[in-house]
Formats: sequence, C-alpha cells, structure tokens
Amino acid sequence: MPIEHIRLSQTARDQLITLKRRTGIQHWNVLCRWALCRSLAESAAPPTLRLILDSNVEMNWRTFGGDFGDVLWALVKLRCHNDGLPSDEETLAQQFRLHLHRGISYLVGDPRSADVAGMASIGLNEPPATT
Repeated sequence: MPIEHIRLSQTARDQLITLKRRTGIQHWNVLCRWALCRSLAESAAPPTLRLILDSNVEMNWRTFGGDFGDVLWALVKLRCHNDGLPSDEETLAQQFRLHLHRGISYLVGDPRSADVAGMASIGLNEPPATT
C-alpha cells in the first residue's frame, strides 16, 4: 500500500517554488511526479539521508499519484527489488522519499528545467543543448 501522506523538506519546498517559477507548472504533485521519475531513472541508488520533513507542503497519495499512483508505486517497488532492498512498507516509504527529494534536487539543478519544453527534454532523456 502506498504512503498515505507525503510531506517535503523545507529545502525541497524551496526548490519546487523555483521550478514552479521557471516552468510555469503550478501544481506540486505534477513536479513531484516528474522528480520521482527522474530519480528512478538514475542508475545509482539515492544516498541514505535523514530527511527532515519540515515544510508546509503536504499531499496525500491520491493527489500525488493521480491516475498513475499504482504505476508509480509499482516503479518504487521494482526499483527496491533491483537495488536488492527489502519490500517492506517502511523500506518502500523511505526509498520513495529519498527518490522524491533527490529527483527534486536533480530537476532544480538541471539547466534544461528553465521551461516546460526543457522539462520535456529531461523526460525524453535528451542531452542538454550546447550554445
């Protein structure tokens, strides 16, 4: 069963505000879905960090996942399996949070995230344009 409530760190909140301003994407859940997928696409597992979930950004799983909630949760489970991690609820929840936060930081640090078209190129795994 997916996480009931998702809460973000203050740093992740600030990074999402930056992404919202850059891209014009106004919904936290859309940016968070993008971030989760960005992190899951990375070959290395996220580092184990103690996340301090101290922001006022909170959403339930249904809002986060929307119509793709079951697929997103299955991807987290598959990633845990591929990384040799157990599939208990606590591990899955922790890995979800780690991937979500790593993905947000990856997106905000990617120069392609300057607009929606750039975000789409990230999703298509296109290399950054050179000028």
